[in-house]
Amino acid sequence: MTDSTLTTTTAPAPDGPPAPAADSRLRTYARLGKLDVYDYYLGTFIALSAVLLPAGALTGRTAALFGVFLVGQVLLLMAMTAFDDVTGFRDGSDITNYGPDHPLRNVKRKPLVAGALTVPEALRFAWACAVLAALLFAVTAVLAPHRPAWTSIGLVVLWVVTLQYSYGVKLSYHGFQELYLVALGFALVILPYGMVTGQATGFLLVQAVLFGFGPLMFGVYSNTNDVDGDRAVGRPTVAALVSERGNARFIGALSLAEFLTIAVASLVGVAPWWFVLVMLPASLLRLRQYLLGFRSGDIMRARRTGFAVHRLGVVLMIVANLLAAVTA
Repeated sequence: MTDSTLTTTTAPAPDGPPAPAADSRLRTYARLGKLDVYDYYLGTFIALSAVLLPAGALTGRTAALFGVFLVGQVLLLMAMTAFDDVTGFRDGSDITNYGPDHPLRNVKRKPLVAGALTVPEALRFAWACAVLAALLFAVTAVLAPHRPAWTSIGLVVLWVVTLQYSYGVKLSYHGFQELYLVALGFALVILPYGMVTGQATGFLLVQAVLFGFGPLMFGVYSNTNDVDGDRAVGRPTVAALVSERGNARFIGALSLAEFLTIAVASLVGVAPWWFVLVMLPASLLRLRQYLLGFRSGDIMRARRTGFAVHRLGVVLMIVANLLAAVTA
């Protein structure tokens, strides 16, 4: 440290709040990008488990593909959530949903509402993540041992559409939110698998749909909690469009549809006959989630249970893929 540096440290501090520490700033941007909500990232591991056996099937090139794709999707989803926070801050829905009338929601998870970031800072972060994600998706395509047209198109569509969730076209403001959540999860499983194998098996398609159901089934509980803010800004989630009873029936129907997807796939041979038994713990926990939300009336606890269902389901699908490879 030089003498001049020592001298400047004794000078009076400028007016205004001190600059945040570097680690605090990093945490703030991590909150903006919802880096702690890693549930979408788990789809890569489902695809990886489907090509892991027999031993030696995974090469260095394909391992690198999975790694690059994973980092790319993390950046893309951080961009998506940052754009979502900008829109929610601008239209006032986040201020409503994270205000004093909702003490169960942690306002620190919304750095714009908390005043930790400005809108220009959030937008710069979002676009930086989006550009880096595009570059990594291009690297993924170069690494791919197979390049069917649907995977190349899928990567482009994934990048473009993900950024339109609540920014640009604002798909979630036009009644597509629930479908969007499933489609995003589906793509994150099937695209890396297709680039590695050149195909999409029926069993993997079923798993991709089930993976997409995971974020949907904690998203609809979030929408139930946020119904006042969404109605105020005209965001047409199902919860905002229908009555409380209608919303409960809708979520019940989704829960049943998820189970029937598993059961029918096992019954008709698209999945192994035992797949429905392997997935049974997740199905039972899904039932508990519904009862917590609409019998006990604890929507936020039900939402948290949805994360547990999703993560358990991912583990069970990985186990199913390994079992299917061993017993083939």
